Amino acid sequence: MSKSLMINNQAHEPIYEIVFETAFEKLAEKVKQIGLEGRKVCIVMDSNTSHLYGEKVRKVLEPVSAKVISFQFPAGELHKTLDVVRDIYKELIESHFDRKDYLAALGGGVVGDITGFAAATYLRGISFIQIPTTLLSQSDSSVGGKTGVDFDGYKNMVGAFCMPKLVYMNVSTLSTMDERDYLSGMGEVVKHGLIRDKKFFDWLKINHEKICSQDNETLIEMDYHNCRIKGEVVEEDPTEQGIRSLLNFGHTLGHAIEKQKAGELYHGECVSIGAAAAAYISMKRGYLTKDELQTVLDAFTSFKLPITVTGVDKEAALAATKSDKKMQGNQIRFILLKSLGEAVVDKTVTMDEMREALDFVCQDA
Repeated sequence: MSKSLMINNQAHEPIYEIVFETAFEKLAEKVKQIGLEGRKVCIVMDSNTSHLYGEKVRKVLEPVSAKVISFQFPAGELHKTLDVVRDIYKELIESHFDRKDYLAALGGGVVGDITGFAAATYLRGISFIQIPTTLLSQSDSSVGGKTGVDFDGYKNMVGAFCMPKLVYMNVSTLSTMDERDYLSGMGEVVKHGLIRDKKFFDWLKINHEKICSQDNETLIEMDYHNCRIKGEVVEEDPTEQGIRSLLNFGHTLGHAIEKQKAGELYHGECVSIGAAAAAYISMKRGYLTKDELQTVLDAFTSFKLPITVTGVDKEAALAATKSDKKMQGNQIRFILLKSLGEAVVDKTVTMDEMREALDFVCQDA
């Protein structure tokens, strides 16, 4: 089973294709279609994906490329820095890469973000492709063209919008992930259903056992509809001037928690906790019923995602929201649920409301 999805710009002109497959074999055919044939390509990987898929992807790309080189860096959010981007620049310069050559991001969200930022800034922009290998990167970070690195512990504060030429998703790569890391990606998938598509949200609940057991046919179907939702939002607002902010549901407080719990909680787990807090505010505002709030919480826990956390300094978390990139002037663009499947941007959420929401998700005695 295979599928594909075209992402368009605001004028409804095609920008890039997302391909959903169960192997890497068709990657050669797809890169020919985008003009990579006869060009140099640098595969950017971390220490996890290098030994798993580096040689497989190299063998697919070598027959169609003028030269294939690779760049590897240590795995983990800790290495999502400008220092690693600088090292990529050095590799490209020494290998005489020009503006018609390509970068290929092979790995999870950290790899994709770093590679995309390097592509956006090397020689004022070269082409790159995304080959995401984790559920989190397949469901979220590889789609939409947002790239960036962390700066002094603040997530994604330095970045650029840079659309890939191709996104190639091989869902069989998910089988090499440990369960917790895999299910962390469901934080973003459930989020997409909640903000935009209740039918998809309901489908996730119905199919949660197949998703947890990594049935490939179900995963392709899930990735397809998940990317369709995100793609529609990105098409409407490619540079996050309006509706694209809806994708930040669960992220305002989620990022603040993640900053404190780095190394203890994964990104998708922090999103689920942040989403629980945002859904709580939505309930207190009268947008959701108590039963609907419970439905949200149950959806996350069905994928073994946390909805509570311990050991968080709530006042420090609130202070961190003021340094978040979602700030606009002195107002936080907080994302609330008007109903299941419909999110809105709200600039009136107060510190007291966020403090109460943190009380709801923070389970310290």
